[in-house]
Amino acid sequence: MPIIVNLDVIMAKRKISLNELSERVDLTLSNLSILKTGKAKAIRFSTLEAICKA
Repeated sequence: MPIIVNLDVIMAKRKISLNELSERVDLTLSNLSILKTGKAKAIRFSTLEAICKA
């Protein structure tokens, strides 16, 4: 069963930009972009936790 990443949908609903999320989570724009487009092969739990908190 694949994991579906809907970060782009959540960001649109909360009206948050990739730049703003990048600053809140302390990740590079390129890494967040990979997550947003669903091309990521893996994610650290600490990164996932930070995104969820933001």
